[in-house]
Order: sequence, then structure tokens, then C-alpha cells
Amino acid sequence: MSLAPWIDACPIVAILRGIRPEEVEGIGAALLSEGLNILEVPLNSPNPLESIRRLHAAFGERALIGAGTVTSEDEVAAIARAGARLMVTPHCDPSLVLAARARGMIACPGFFTPGEAFALLAAGADALKLFPAEAASPAVLRALLAVLPKGTAVLPVGGVGAETIPAWKAAGAAGFGVGSSIYKPGDDAAAVTAKARALRQAIDAA
Repeated sequence: MSLAPWIDACPIVAILRGIRPEEVEGIGAALLSEGLNILEVPLNSPNPLESIRRLHAAFGERALIGAGTVTSEDEVAAIARAGARLMVTPHCDPSLVLAARARGMIACPGFFTPGEAFALLAAGADALKLFPAEAASPAVLRALLAVLPKGTAVLPVGGVGAETIPAWKAAGAAGFGVGSSIYKPGDDAAAVTAKARALRQAIDAA
């Protein structure tokens, strides 16, 4: 399993922090209708494993369903059982990469320094999450990509929205993790559809 085909189709990871199980199908359908097919449920959301199960049941054939804010090997096992095929962490922990890969999942761990990036790649990370991106800059990403192995996929996460995507893309970002600019608690399907459309337009323009 590879992240590349999903990123090629649409380079946005929709981070659904705070979503509730009873709304995931409606929000998921809205995102897929706009071509966003990578859906991440952070584990600090209400009943996240049930949300992952429902997304997997409803859209598992058409979307890459993942879990974010994963911080332990027990959580890796739990999200795998729930149907997640993508594991995202907020930090550098090579053991979690190994645990995810052992279960056939795509691993996109968080990093902030070159040392962390190389350690995660050595463990088998499929892609890297630059986090918190708002504490870095597109210039930092450009410098990192100059020393990381050619073809390394780096996705900025944190403060990314339609207005910042062009600069990150120009610096070499392979994709983008988008949180409140795509969904925040209280948003309905119509609001998410409008946000998704604006993000797709920003990417197309970039």
C-alpha cells in the first residue's frame, strides 16, 4: 500500500478533529464529492475508533481512512482493528512507524528537525508530516528537501489553508494536512463542501 496514488489524486489530508461518529458519514460524503479522499480522525476526537469504523464501512473502497494523534503501539493496534489504513503521529517515534508498517498501514509520522526526519525514514515511513508547520516556513521545507532523499513526500500540517497552500506547494510540499480550514466541530456538510471547494481551487491555481 502506498500513499502516492492518493496524494496524486488529491494532495489534501482532511483532518476531522473533534468529529462525532453520528456525523462522519455526512461529512465524509461531502469531502468525497469534492474529490478529497484522504480522511483522518484524530484520536483526541469523541469516540474516534467508532468514527473510523463507520468511515471504513461507508467509504473504505473509495477513500483512505486514517487516524491521527497516534502516540502508542496499543493505539496503532486499535486503529488497525477499526479499519484505518493510514497512521499519522504528531511526533517522531520510529517504533510507531514499525508497528504501523507491520500491520500493513501507511505511516506518516510527525517531525520538525532533519535528525527526526532521517530517523523516521530509516524506520520505513511512507511520508513525513512537518508539524507544527506554522512554526516553520516554506523556506525551511525547501532546505529540508535539499538534503532528504530524493522523492521524500513531506506534508506541512498546522495553520495550512487556501491562502498558504501556494507558498508551500512552490517550496515542494507533496501534500497538505488541513484541519480547521476543512472542518471544525459544528460544521455541517454544506460548510465542509464550501471549504473543500476553496481548497481545491487554491491547489489548482498553485
